[in-house]
Amino acid sequence: MERTDMVTGFDGRLLDDALVRAVRAPSIHNSQPWRWQVGPRGVDLYTDATRRLPRTDPDGRDQVMSCGAALHHLLVALADAGQGARVRRLPDLARPHHLATVEPALHVDVDVDAGLASSIDRRRTDRRPFRAWPVPPELTGELAEIADRYGVGLAVVTDPRTRRQLFRSIEEAAHTQDTDPRYVAELAAWSGRVPGSRDGVPADRAPTPGDVPGQMPMRAFPGSATDVDRESGEPETAALLLLSTATDTPLQWLRVGEVTSAVLLTATRLGLSGSPLTQPLEVGGTRTFVRDHVIGGAHPQMLLRLGWPSGPTLPPTPRRPLKEVVTR
Repeated sequence: MERTDMVTGFDGRLLDDALVRAVRAPSIHNSQPWRWQVGPRGVDLYTDATRRLPRTDPDGRDQVMSCGAALHHLLVALADAGQGARVRRLPDLARPHHLATVEPALHVDVDVDAGLASSIDRRRTDRRPFRAWPVPPELTGELAEIADRYGVGLAVVTDPRTRRQLFRSIEEAAHTQDTDPRYVAELAAWSGRVPGSRDGVPADRAPTPGDVPGQMPMRAFPGSATDVDRESGEPETAALLLLSTATDTPLQWLRVGEVTSAVLLTATRLGLSGSPLTQPLEVGGTRTFVRDHVIGGAHPQMLLRLGWPSGPTLPPTPRRPLKEVVTR
């Protein structure tokens, strides 16, 4: 006999399965900064203030976007089970940590692609160099259409000069952050994790230190692996997608997180790998530069790097058990 949660109207087993998939979402430094509360109106999503990264993410933007990705994962998982959901985003402005309430609905939202559910368990954050095969414009065009449905801009950065400007922005942001001892300590605390850890960036997932000509600079995590395969110095042809919004509010950050999830899951379905790149947008000076000289005045929120994987499928990154992130 199926267990039914009479409080929320969701089937209890179905909801648990969907939450397991929801927490597979990517998050800044794999900090998993979300809390879910099953209550009378449905399932409420909150940011977890204890997992805030104040030096990496001083405005809390990355934390909210991470939660937005988890929210989209949840909606996809519910849709895959045939369960509709109604979402109220930022329902109570007096409680800024309360990001969304998800309630049962009779029908699945037409904008939620249930077919993406199979990509949830296969998606990986892949910081390795990609193969030197370009991503066809018809694929990036499909991703841009997804972002447009959410009211988020998606620019494919193809101009060589603009790409070089982005590279320099990442390098400048890294230099700024690396001179902050508190940032360095925070990064060290969330990276180089040993097997068995339930959060943070595993040591074997960080990019290899050192530069490769033409390759997008990556955040230098302590404890980076040293055995990652690299192309022989060829310029990387990864697709660079810059997500932007007309306004810069927590609601927009949440929506960008949802789009990030939709784009990465769709890319996975298409056979691509990807990784978010937030570093140039975490520092005020480089963020302003990207806004004024790369995106043309809109608010840059997320940079995504997509390409064809160059190695075997990576194992899944660790996640905390539901009992640590869900209260009833």
